[in-house]
Amino acid sequence: MLRVASFKFQVSGRPHTCAIFNEDCIAGMNERLAPRSVDVIVTSPPYNLGIKYKKYDDTIARDAYIAWLGEWAQAVREVLRDDGSLFLNLGSKPTDPAVPFQVVAEMQKHFVLQNVIHWIKSIAIEKADAGDDAARGITRDVAIGHYKPINSARYINDCHEYIFHLTKRGDVKLDRLAIGVAYQDKTNVARWNTRGDKRCRGNAWFVPYKTIRDRAAQRPHPATFPVKIPEMCVRLHGLKKTRLVVDPFLGIGHSALAAVELGVDFIGFEIDADYFAQARRALNQIARARQ
Repeated sequence: MLRVASFKFQVSGRPHTCAIFNEDCIAGMNERLAPRSVDVIVTSPPYNLGIKYKKYDDTIARDAYIAWLGEWAQAVREVLRDDGSLFLNLGSKPTDPAVPFQVVAEMQKHFVLQNVIHWIKSIAIEKADAGDDAARGITRDVAIGHYKPINSARYINDCHEYIFHLTKRGDVKLDRLAIGVAYQDKTNVARWNTRGDKRCRGNAWFVPYKTIRDRAAQRPHPATFPVKIPEMCVRLHGLKKTRLVVDPFLGIGHSALAAVELGVDFIGFEIDADYFAQARRALNQIARARQ
């Protein structure tokens, strides 16, 4: 079976490459990436919450899981530039909410936690809370996005995940307005203007999953993020200074698709042959469409 796939793309007249490998990411990074060669790492490792991946065992002992993440973090630190960014997406489950905090505590042995981003997958907004300004578009109570309902008297529905922004020293300058939003109160444009009608989005990102009718066909991976998540992470780090993006846990390739759209070089690793094949097919489809 093919264990490596590479692609060449043109974006705005500029060539860039994308390579994905069906292999363990720690061995792959140690072998294939030069020290301090990666600008951005954006990834979502297994959560160790019993998620049913096709082959990976997501139920290993917690101390073994944390130790493995420490080994992974050391490999990441070796290949990340001194001014690079690691965006680490982690979720939890109601019966085990501590996982993200245990993971980030281990990661802080190797990195500085520079920002904590909340990826909001679903939100309910009552019109009364939105105010009377019809221009805001909130004319009635709304509930937007998707989540897995929880039938429990003890727990509330889990509508968000974490994205931990980790860096080597905690001093990486970001392009905050690259993912900025328009001012609601336009009087603030003149008061705070730095790049037209834009302000920092903040650390709450509402990025819902697309509505699906056939889960097996439309979401073949149980824990992938939308393409917009890695796209926003790379833009926040700074597209002009990003030459190489890496995802050590590629899954079905959404981070690769984001890099292709942004026009930056990409390397991804995926240990599961089926997920790797799906990522390869998605990239092949884009390559054919751009010929």
